[in-house]
This record gives sequence, structure tokens and C-alpha cells, in this order.
Amino acid sequence: MEDKKVFIARCGEVALKGLNKPYFEKTLVSRMCAATEHLPGVEIKRREGLIFIKTPPETDERQLITAITKVFGVASISPAIETKATLEAAAGVAISYVRKRMREQGVKTFKIEAKRADKSFPVKSPDIARLVGAEVLAGCEGLTVDVRRPDCLLFVEIRKDHAYLYEEKIAGFGGLPLGTNGKGLVLLSGGIDSPVAAWMMAKRGMRLEAVHFHSYPYTDRRAQEKVEQLAGILAAYCGPFALHAINLLPIQEAIAAHCREDEMTIHIRRFMMRIAEKVARETRCDMLITGENLGQVASQTAEALVVTDEVVALPVMRPLIALDKVDIIAKAKEIGTYETSIQPYEDCCSVFLPKHPVTKPKLEKIKMSESGLDVAALVEAALADTETVRCNSHLVG
Repeated sequence: MEDKKVFIARCGEVALKGLNKPYFEKTLVSRMCAATEHLPGVEIKRREGLIFIKTPPETDERQLITAITKVFGVASISPAIETKATLEAAAGVAISYVRKRMREQGVKTFKIEAKRADKSFPVKSPDIARLVGAEVLAGCEGLTVDVRRPDCLLFVEIRKDHAYLYEEKIAGFGGLPLGTNGKGLVLLSGGIDSPVAAWMMAKRGMRLEAVHFHSYPYTDRRAQEKVEQLAGILAAYCGPFALHAINLLPIQEAIAAHCREDEMTIHIRRFMMRIAEKVARETRCDMLITGENLGQVASQTAEALVVTDEVVALPVMRPLIALDKVDIIAKAKEIGTYETSIQPYEDCCSVFLPKHPVTKPKLEKIKMSESGLDVAALVEAALADTETVRCNSHLVG
């Protein structure tokens, strides 16, 4: 039987967790197992500060790497070759590997970097690199050393039971394993910002649930389908989660009938937050998450955010608050949500949009305007009309 493929995953920030490190590592391995459950025969074990993945020889390497690099907590992954923990074995594998690279990719220069993870091994790291490099140089005709910009940079790690050789270090997103930092409810619109905000909080180990507000039939049903697609893309990183879709139209109509037009956006945001808090408490979420960015639109000025937050007791996380729009768009493209976010379907915020929205609302005036509304009844009616869907992974990348 052909030997299994071997991959080495590095934990990044998890490695700095001190006495809590085993908990984070176990959670990370669990997430990696869940991410690769569609690939049969994958074995994942943590050992000596690294995570080793073994797969059957027929496993699609690209699929495995795509799945693993989307697991928060993984800093990088390397396809590796496992051999005996001796200089002779490491040198033999290195010669075979470099010869193949010379034959298939035209490699002409190389460099060896070595690490002695097993400190009882009698040869130190610089000498391992020198000795293995000398064997490769002697065993590969036409090859030369280039320590600055080699065509092939080969890493050799000597550990207790085995030596590992690898060339690539494919970057993951790092962060903390999902489930190590509570649960948050994200207000998920169909725009660019809120999916990125959700992704950033998930990267910090937070499990997600989502609420989406629509104004059907004023807004197209396809607008909600777009949000479900965005949730599916996010689920590729953080696993399946529930999306609660709530019709805001009756509330918008009540606000339009009883409140000043220029305050419309602020009143809508306050209702969104009230409803979101109730959903969060029912689903045991610790906080709310929004994609708001300071000063981006009228409802996101400092004054408007203060007035908006006044109606909730749960903390509100705004991970994009100080980012430039260019940076947010770049991140949306990186994680695969951008092309879906820019599909031209209107969301609820475009309904009853005032021509000149207030940018510096006064809390006293807003509360006075709301006094003509039966706030509690409107909130309960909206919650009673909730549609909940389970969003599963739409693999990207």
C-alpha cells in the first residue's frame, strides 16, 4: 500500500496561550476534523506544538489545503515528506525531492534551512542544514547554492520520531479556533460590510448567528436569497449557522406615518437593534455585531451610533469601525463575499430613505418622536413573523 500523504499545520496565535494552550489546540483539531469530514480517511493529531494531518494517497491535495486554511487558528500548512529522524534519511529524501524539482520545474539553485525540534538530537540546526545541503549538492549534478534567492528553499525539521521535509508554507488566516470566544448575533445585510464584520469576529473564535431585515414585498425576494448566499460563504469558515429573516416593513410604515422624515433612518436602526437584542437573548448570544463604519453614512456618525445603542443593553461589536472602505472591500474580495455583496438587489434600508437624513440626532428628540409609536407591539409583531433558515457552507477558493 502506498504511503499516506503528510501535511503539517501550524497554530500561530494558539501557541501563545500558556496553560490554556491544550484547550485551544483540542478545539482547533476538532474544527479541522469538521472541516475535512467530506474527505475520507483523513487523520489529524496534535504533537510537539504542531498538528499533523495524514490522508490516503488519492486525497485531492488542493481540497484538503483549501479546507484547512479556512479553519480559524491555522497559521499555515505545508505538504511534507515524512522519513526517519536521521541525517542519512533526511539527505536521501532531500536529494530525491530536489532532483524531481530540477526535472519538472527546471530548478537550478537551492538552499536548506533546518530546525532541530528534538534537542537531544546530536547535531545542531546550522550543522544539519550544512550537512544535508552538502549531500544534495553532491547528489544533484548542475545544482548550485543560492542563500539569497534560491529556486528551491527546502526546510528540514528533525523531531523525536521522524524528520520532515517541506518547501511550501501556505498561509491560513490565523486567529482563534471557533467556539473559544462566545457567540454573537450579526446584523447581516446584503452589503459589503456586515459579512466582513461577521468574518472578523469569527476569526477571533466567536460562533455566529445572524439576523436579516427585509421589506418584502417592497424589496425583491432575491435580496434575501443573496443574503443566504453570503451566509453560506461565511459558513465555509465558521460552520453552519441560523439566519433569522424579519420583515421590517410594518415598522417602517409606522415610522413614516408618525415621525419626521429626516429621522427615519435613526428610528429604523433603533428598531433593528431592539429586535436583534431579543433574538440574541433567545439564541443565547453574548453580543451584537454590526458592519458599521464611523462616518460612512448618516446613521453611522458618532452621534447617531450613541442614539442607536441607547435601546440595547447587550454590548455591540463593530470590528470595522475605523477601517477605510478600500480595506473592507479588499477583505471582502479575499474571503469571497464581494462578488455576491455587489449584486444589485435593494435592501430594507433603501425603502423610505429620507432625502436629507439627520446626521447629529439628539436622543431627547428621537425619544419624543417615538412616543407616538407602540414600540413594544411593533417589535413583538416583527418577531412573530420571523423566518429562520439554516445556512450551510458554500465552499469558496
